[in-house]
Amino acid sequence: MLESLKVILEIQELDMKMIQLMLLKRQRQKELDTINANKTSLSQRVADKETEILEIKKLIRLVEGELNDVLAKIKKLDSQQGLIKKVDEYNAITHEISAADRERLAKEQRLSDYYDKLNAEEDLLKGIQETLNSTTESSTVLESEILESIHHINEEGRVLKDNRDELVALADSDVFKIYERLLRNKKDRVIVPLENRCCSGCHIMLTAQHENLVRRGERLVFCEHCSRIHYWQESKALEDTVVATKQRRRKTTKV
Repeated sequence: MLESLKVILEIQELDMKMIQLMLLKRQRQKELDTINANKTSLSQRVADKETEILEIKKLIRLVEGELNDVLAKIKKLDSQQGLIKKVDEYNAITHEISAADRERLAKEQRLSDYYDKLNAEEDLLKGIQETLNSTTESSTVLESEILESIHHINEEGRVLKDNRDELVALADSDVFKIYERLLRNKKDRVIVPLENRCCSGCHIMLTAQHENLVRRGERLVFCEHCSRIHYWQESKALEDTVVATKQRRRKTTKV
């Protein structure tokens, strides 16, 4: 195994942890966004319902004014009718009073409908407001927990980055550039062991010649299918590395 790959493997382990942290942070942030979006939606529904209620109240005041005008007209016509002596004039005012009375009934019906609608909308507003208050109260603890979790993720990420920077300073710059380019493309492990002549990255079988090149460890050997860098997993060069530790754990588990 190339000596330069040992440090890169250690860097890769840190990068995998950082990727997992980023995924976890994204998930927690999504949970937070969902909570805030829910509260925003409820707040908007409250505002919309308050606007609807305000418009209904305006209509009620308008119809009440129109109804008062009709009642005043009817009262005036009643007064005029009492002073009239001629039958045809009396009948004409009676006709006007009947028409005004029908208008009064129509406006009273409209007013009744508006009041029914106002009561229904106010009940809806009360329910939405209660839901918003309950959601805000219940989400406070969850939001605090999520924010604390994100804070810890950021702290752990900073520690990993510091450790990574120390290893990068020790790494072969040319090999590291190749590693970073592959990592940017795949967002996954790009230095993987060859197991039973099979790439543990893309799981495609390779030739015996390829296996021999990997065993010798004289130069970088890339998978001809996925372009990952291969190493021989039984190499003594892996001793005291994170990768070796993981392999020992797997073997122990199998036993």
